[in-house]
Amino acid sequence: MALDRWIALIILMICLAYGYTAFFTMDGALPPFMKRNPIWPSTFPKLLSVMAIFTALYVLLGLEKGADEPKPMEINYRRLTDYKLGQALLLLGMMTAYALLLRPAGFLPATVAFLAAGAFVLGERKLHILLPIAAAAAGVVWYLVQEVLGIFLSPWPAILTHGG
Repeated sequence: MALDRWIALIILMICLAYGYTAFFTMDGALPPFMKRNPIWPSTFPKLLSVMAIFTALYVLLGLEKGADEPKPMEINYRRLTDYKLGQALLLLGMMTAYALLLRPAGFLPATVAFLAAGAFVLGERKLHILLPIAAAAAGVVWYLVQEVLGIFLSPWPAILTHGG
C-alpha cells in the first residue's frame, strides 16, 4: 500500500475516535438550557469528523487518482538520503523554536524571524523582498487576532511590555 493510503488509514482511525467522542460523549454534560440551542459545542467537531472521515476514505479507496493518470512515483525508503531531509528536519526544529520563543520574544519578532528564516532555508535569497513580506504578514495576522477577534496577543518581548 502506498504511503498516502497508510497516512489516510491513520487519519481515518483518529477521525473515527474523534467522531465517536463528538457524537456520543461531548453533549452528555450540557446544562438543560443549552440542549435547546440549535448549535451545540459539539456541532463543529461533528462536522469536522464527518468531513475528515469522508476525505480519508476517498484517499484510502484511491478515488482521487483517475484511471488515465500515470501513477506518481512513490517514496523510495531505501533512498531517503536523496530527498531534502535536512531542510525538513531544520524546518521542524525551527517550528519548535518558534513555539518556544513566541511568548518571551513576542509575536511580531518571533514570527518575522521564523517566516524569514523558513523562506531562507527553502531557498529564497532576496532579503529586500523577503523581510518586508514577512513583517507585513506578521503584522496583518497580529492585527486580525488582536483587533478583529479581540484576543490579546503580546506583540513585543515580555521584557519590553512587562518591565522585566
